[in-house]
Amino acid sequence: MGLGAMQLAGPGVFGPPSDPGTARTVLRRAIELGVDHIDTSQYYGPDVVNDLIREALYPYPDELKLATKVGWRRDEAGGILPAQRPYELREGVEANLRSLRVDRLDLVYLRLISPEQAVALEDQLGELEDLRREGKLDLIGVSNVDQATLERALGQVDVASVQNAYNVLERDDDNLVAFARQHEIAFVPWAPLGSSFRGPARLGAERSIAEVADNHHATPTQIALAWLLARYERMLLIPGTSSVAHLEQNVAALQLELSDTDLATLDHVGRRIRLTPCPAGSHGDAPARG
Repeated sequence: MGLGAMQLAGPGVFGPPSDPGTARTVLRRAIELGVDHIDTSQYYGPDVVNDLIREALYPYPDELKLATKVGWRRDEAGGILPAQRPYELREGVEANLRSLRVDRLDLVYLRLISPEQAVALEDQLGELEDLRREGKLDLIGVSNVDQATLERALGQVDVASVQNAYNVLERDDDNLVAFARQHEIAFVPWAPLGSSFRGPARLGAERSIAEVADNHHATPTQIALAWLLARYERMLLIPGTSSVAHLEQNVAALQLELSDTDLATLDHVGRRIRLTPCPAGSHGDAPARG
């Protein structure tokens, strides 16, 4: 169980939070609870979240792994813009090194726009591999990819991890999870509870999820996290929160053991939703970007 740090920034992941002290408390409490993996990025804020992590935790515990991502940037109004060219990826890595105050990043994701993006994947991964050889990062991951793109990436570099949107209600990447299992690649679902706005409410509204939660004296969000952990032994969760109470609730999901009957019930929920077409003109409840 890791921590997704995106929600520690201000509204829209832009600017500082209303209470930076509480954000730092969340980070310190995460370490106390045994969290050893924090997922962040310099473009969260920008700089805001990395600064909070550094202020709260530096010098970092030996066991703590810091993962970040490159491929996007923010403009002065808070807009999210692509930064996919090799020199921009290098600038992103350098910015993360600077703001986190480390010499080497444990894991860097290449956050792609789409499989049809303008910048050649080989050029992007080549730049990250150069940075790895220079000692500025340890592992390379990819984010927002389909299986064909992941296969291309594997032909060029060792891919340690995939980070895509995936949860008990949004199961489009079932086959990609199976592919990751086959190749022993970690899978890190962003939006593990669905949309940051409506995700928890949607989970609670599903009768089957609520019934499994009641049987375990747990919350629907805890059941959703436990379901993900049961999918794959290399599934790494990074639920985000700006609340100590929610953090403690999320970490407590590690103690849940779902039965085969529970898992079958929850799998049926995801398949039913995936096979139900959206109303005309609707694309559902889009999750916030990771």
